[in-house]
Amino acid sequence: MPKKWIWRGEEVDPPNHITKEEVQEMIDESVDRAINQHNRNASIISAILGICFLALFSEGFFRVIGMIPPFLGIDVNMMQDIIDKVRDEVIKTLS
Repeated sequence: MPKKWIWRGEEVDPPNHITKEEVQEMIDESVDRAINQHNRNASIISAILGICFLALFSEGFFRVIGMIPPFLGIDVNMMQDIIDKVRDEVIKTLS
């Protein structure tokens, strides 16, 4: 057992030193834990963003084809324009 140290006039236990191997093991464990936590958080964020982008894309697509009514008076429905142009082309071709 190591001797007691005298510090500021009081006897204290000497510090417990750890070896390089123990330090490296603690670093490896904390790095593994940090990497796993980062991967989990990144996966969750990516899934949330992917779902949001897919929902917004679908909503925009359905507005363009006319399945969802205009929002705030902004009409992006293109189906009627396409139908009119195709009808005009067919009539022009047949006449």
